[in-house]
Amino acid sequence: MLLNFLISVLQSVPPPMIQAQYLSLTVKIRTVITSHRILVGVFRDIVPYHIVGELKKLVEEGKVKYIGFSEASAADIRRAHAIHPITAVQIEYSLWARDVEEDIIPTCQELGIGIISFSPLGRGFFSGKNITEFTDNDFRKNHPRFLSENFQANQKFYNKLVKLGQEKNCTAGQLALAWVQQKGAVPIPRTTKLKNLEENIGSLKIKLTPEEIKALEDVVPVEEVKGDRYADMSKTWRFNSSPPLDTWTGTKH
Repeated sequence: MLLNFLISVLQSVPPPMIQAQYLSLTVKIRTVITSHRILVGVFRDIVPYHIVGELKKLVEEGKVKYIGFSEASAADIRRAHAIHPITAVQIEYSLWARDVEEDIIPTCQELGIGIISFSPLGRGFFSGKNITEFTDNDFRKNHPRFLSENFQANQKFYNKLVKLGQEKNCTAGQLALAWVQQKGAVPIPRTTKLKNLEENIGSLKIKLTPEEIKALEDVVPVEEVKGDRYADMSKTWRFNSSPPLDTWTGTKH
């Protein structure tokens, strides 16, 4: 599946602002429009009826081809998909963020929804580049997994990955990206340097056997990773609470 680009729409904005967000874009073809993050609290009930309903209108008007979701629980994915087919779900998925394999990925596979992996390199951890040199505006300097004691404990995973990469004649980062790809997800690693982009593209040439995939997972046992994905986990999919699915039909929006 080829995604031309993704744009994010805050779930709390009213329908007129969704149209305004659309009109502010300078391109003529919008392939995928993505509802970004499912916030807890007062905005929970408007997710399927309000936002997805409005995005559905954009599809029906021919302004957008597909709808995506981001950082959503399996229950919310089902709720949204019942209103309008969801084409792709963007979720954090990497060697040290595999909890989505419990429910979210099986749900997407069941519904025929593509999986887009953000932070597939563990926010640069598995690339090994400047992961101890943070600028003032780099949020990783306060990220739980990059704090001093946690970082030192997690460093062993990177070192083991480097050794496996040497056996495959590739970098640790390329191995990490190849793992994501061969698990059925589309990684979207962030980079600002052409050299890093070329290295990331090189991961497409790496083929892993089932034994090698297991070996990669064994060198990064998620239960031993120190630190959460975020300092505040309340805004992640794991802490979203959805009403029972039988309380709505997908026709209200």
